[in-house]
Amino acid sequence: MSLDRRAFLASTALAASPLLVGARARASAFSQEPAPPPAAPEVQPKRPTPAHPLRGRILKAVKWGMIGEPIGIADKLRLLQELGFDGVELDSPTQLDLVEARRASEELGFPIHGVVDSTHWQVRHSDPDPAVRARALADLETALRDSQRVGGSAVLLVPGRVADKNHENAEQVWERSRAQIQQALPLAAKLGQRILIENVWNGFLYDQDGGEKQGSEPLARYLDSFASPWVGSYFDIGNHQRYGQPAEWIRTLGARIVKLDCKDWGKEAGFCKIGDGDVDWAAVRAALVHIGFTGWCTAEVQGGDRARLQEIAERMDRVLGL
Repeated sequence: MSLDRRAFLASTALAASPLLVGARARASAFSQEPAPPPAAPEVQPKRPTPAHPLRGRILKAVKWGMIGEPIGIADKLRLLQELGFDGVELDSPTQLDLVEARRASEELGFPIHGVVDSTHWQVRHSDPDPAVRARALADLETALRDSQRVGGSAVLLVPGRVADKNHENAEQVWERSRAQIQQALPLAAKLGQRILIENVWNGFLYDQDGGEKQGSEPLARYLDSFASPWVGSYFDIGNHQRYGQPAEWIRTLGARIVKLDCKDWGKEAGFCKIGDGDVDWAAVRAALVHIGFTGWCTAEVQGGDRARLQEIAERMDRVLGL
């Protein structure tokens, strides 16, 4: 091969080499798998705030006399419903039109869960006069019938009051009130209504001068003495803050407690707005969870207009964890 021919072939090969290299590079690039995208940072799922164990287990209500708005029966029930209450408790004997109340309750789907015996302080089951006790029994029986008429389940009752050491002392209140309630039990059973004893400042089942460390054992013995499913406790959370610890009373009374009243009391504040007294509400909540309480809790404080009732609802929600 001549020198000129060899030089031509060599120069042609050199000229073609950049194209060959580029093609190979491009082929190599297309043949490789694309690099995976960078991993997204791990996101921890948000944990929902756990609901308090009492939420959905406590039904919130007020006493009828606390509704201060000058409106009709149905409108009063509707107002409470709008404010987040679950029901209401009436008084009996009463001048209220119970037929209208029952109709409004059913139309709104807003329960009347029971009644308070409205004469038990003045017409007492512990009165030394048998005629007065007969009237007290008649009023209790009226209350039982009225509760059944409006769709309620129980009557709140103060069984008596220690008025003096000779004619209405603790032993006499025990004996007389038990005899009275025993007479009412057949009607209570027939109507499906419970008689629930409220702990109040009546000098009975606690020592008025006994200090702040008293327990609820005397009240438990009184309730147990009936040996009846139709008698139980309507436990007022704030009433005995002055004489004992409400949470301990709740734990002692246990399943005897059927319904609750909600109020507060403090050494300096006296009876006050819910949450402003000395009641240890965290301990109360824990005690209610401990006994497995489910049922009605009714505010028994100073009522008022819509704004005041709204405040009561909010305070109940806060202290009870609703």
